[in-house]
Amino acid sequence: MKTLSISKREIATITPQEVEVLATRLEQDNYSNAFEGLNDWHLLRAIAFSRPELVESYIHLLDLEPYDEA
Repeated sequence: MKTLSISKREIATITPQEVEVLATRLEQDNYSNAFEGLNDWHLLRAIAFSRPELVESYIHLLDLEPYDEA
């Protein structure tokens, strides 16, 4: 099995169009196996933490809910 590895440099150069393609794949959920979808999900999540402005329209795909730790 191939391990997903993406560097901060790669995330820094990703374009809004590439994020849109990634999000479209996730929304369609038409993967040949579960690991491909999981890899895309992890990639979108990494982008969300480093460049949140790129994933604002797709945050629903990550199930990131604000919560109160108090």
